[in-house]
Amino acid sequence: MVIVEASRLREVVTSVLECEGATTDDATTQAELLVEGDLRGHHSHGVRRLSVLVGRLRNGLVRSGEGPVHRWRTDAVLDVDGRSGFGPVVARSAIDAITERARTAGVAVATVRNANHIGMLAPYVEQIAGTGQIGIALTTSEALVHPWGGARPMIGTNPIGIGVPTSGSPLVLDMSTAAVSMGKVLDHAAQARPLPLGWAVDGSGAPTADAQAATRGAVSPFGGPKGYALGLALEVLVATLTGSALGTRVRGTLDIEYECTKGDVFVALSVERLGLVHMLPAVDRYLDEVRGSDSDPHIRIDVPGDRARRTRADRLRSGIPLPPDVWAGVLALKEARSV
Repeated sequence: MVIVEASRLREVVTSVLECEGATTDDATTQAELLVEGDLRGHHSHGVRRLSVLVGRLRNGLVRSGEGPVHRWRTDAVLDVDGRSGFGPVVARSAIDAITERARTAGVAVATVRNANHIGMLAPYVEQIAGTGQIGIALTTSEALVHPWGGARPMIGTNPIGIGVPTSGSPLVLDMSTAAVSMGKVLDHAAQARPLPLGWAVDGSGAPTADAQAATRGAVSPFGGPKGYALGLALEVLVATLTGSALGTRVRGTLDIEYECTKGDVFVALSVERLGLVHMLPAVDRYLDEVRGSDSDPHIRIDVPGDRARRTRADRLRSGIPLPPDVWAGVLALKEARSV
């Protein structure tokens, strides 16, 4: 592994995006989200994705500087046309709008279309929780997951994010409805590492530990039929609310050829406006009870968000470990525009 300071990584990624035509503000926001992926230990959503973003910029599939269009469908439902902007830029603007509206309405929802890949959901629900509100984030992806009992990829990995404020760090859930993200499968393929059985199937529908074979097959749903049902329901829910594509018609988060046709949904619920502030101390106590529920004091029990925060803090101190090929690829993109 190559150890890179977070500030250095942000600087290089921002520079690459600016050289490819992104505005400084857009490049900074997008770089921040990519580096957050690596800081939290989720390399599948980190700077490994930079080359795809660069390709999409060069092909006119990411448009910087235009800004999204907001239109309130009702007092509490915001329609956002991302106009093919960077996903994090569009998402942040939507969240700013709904958290402000939720202060008076109690709840506000943003339905987002025509935005590029938004990356991890945790930073967005953290942004909402940071305002003292409960946050929910949903997004869809290309069809990468096979139905339960099937073999063809028909459903997105369709993650869900939830953030609940506490007196300290918020509870932060960010999980895919697939057994694993395709990014992690690609990580294993790039490093010639075997997959744990249960992650994916090959082109014939047989469970496989071969990451390369999995890229020609499909990712498995997590939790068997329950994960399949949840992923399918979220796909239909997000597409219905946003007017975005479904199943094999979803494109644009992994390729450099197609407009992005997935959808995103963000929800903000004001604990204060809804008169629920009195519940937060009970949430604090409960989470502490869960953390301390094992009789062995040497066993650490985490709640969602704990491990990512520890990893992030450690990597801010000690640097981010990157696979040599990933760091070399980032530098190559920078040097290509510096010549």
